[in-house]
Amino acid sequence: MDFSLDDEQRAIRDTARAFIRKEVVPLEHELLRRERAGQPGIERSELRELQLKARKFGFWGLATPTEHGGMDLPAIMQSLIWTEIGHTLVPFRFGGEADNILFYANAAQQDEYLKPTIEGDRVSCFAITEPGAGSDAANIKLSARSDGGDWILNGEKTFITNGNDADFAIVVAVTDKDKGVRGGGTTAFLVDRAMGWRSEFIATMGPGGPASLVFDDVRVPSRNILGEIGQGFELGMKWIGKGRYLIPSHALGIGERALQMAVDYANTRVTFGKPIGENQAIQWMIADAETELEAARWLVLRAAWTVDQGQDPRHSSSMAKLYGAGMINRLVDRVMQIHGGMGYTRELPIERWYRQVRLLRIYEGTDEMQRLIISRDLLRGYTKIGGHLA
Repeated sequence: MDFSLDDEQRAIRDTARAFIRKEVVPLEHELLRRERAGQPGIERSELRELQLKARKFGFWGLATPTEHGGMDLPAIMQSLIWTEIGHTLVPFRFGGEADNILFYANAAQQDEYLKPTIEGDRVSCFAITEPGAGSDAANIKLSARSDGGDWILNGEKTFITNGNDADFAIVVAVTDKDKGVRGGGTTAFLVDRAMGWRSEFIATMGPGGPASLVFDDVRVPSRNILGEIGQGFELGMKWIGKGRYLIPSHALGIGERALQMAVDYANTRVTFGKPIGENQAIQWMIADAETELEAARWLVLRAAWTVDQGQDPRHSSSMAKLYGAGMINRLVDRVMQIHGGMGYTRELPIERWYRQVRLLRIYEGTDEMQRLIISRDLLRGYTKIGGHLA
């Protein structure tokens, strides 16, 4: 069993690491200063400039197929790069990406929506969650009724990432109530903001914020159906499942950076005549953090490996997200404790991480939903204890 990276993997990872350290991390001081002043930490134009700069290094479209100008990297490589991105608190991501289900678009839709999104000229959001349908995605109510050659959408979506910035939304709506959500009764639509929906900002404890999207008799032409009529819930599940191993991959990077800060502080902060790192209480917090970080790393890489093997990744991705989200919350809490009062201030990134990582236990599948998936797979015999080694 070989746990090492090959030369190509190491070269790609190290190039991404160098870019993040040289071009992105230096922006953190200004980001924190702006946020303390009540201003946006970083503007979209600044993030766009970073993406275009990264494109010159060859980093464009990590998951995007090569025929669309992307790198089409294996899942393990994507995971390694997302860990590097996690080393900075700047909300940066490499450009050239689009929602995975946008690749189901027909030729005309690709020209209007997919290609401009990959190039960064358009901004999308995915809208399935509703006030009464979060973890229970099959309970969506937003309706779409046929009217001649169009569809009329009515209802509300909520907690939509990018909902305030998007100029179009991928909306899953009920088109046949009698068939039910899981029985082919939903359809995905490409809905331009100009068609009439509006967004309302939702303030949260973390940086940025999602939005509620309100649809009041929004008319959408039939040509804007994504995929097939009745395929909406299926596409929605493909969208949700795509990123589950990438979320804890990002958490690994946060954990590595935060733990290194704790180690450095423990070696330099002196109390009662000695560095606090000589105290057993601090040593145990560091040891527990490192152990959990490594455990999460191998769960994440196993999930990515499962994707690359063409196997069903749902079970392994659920374990990676469940453990990775819990791990990073515990780790950042320990790092804050080691830093004491200074860690609680907004001078350092620690308190920002503390608020940011709490979301990881909620979005794209709560802890409770991951536990449901994992236990159900075992109880119903979908998988065996021991996974692929069983």
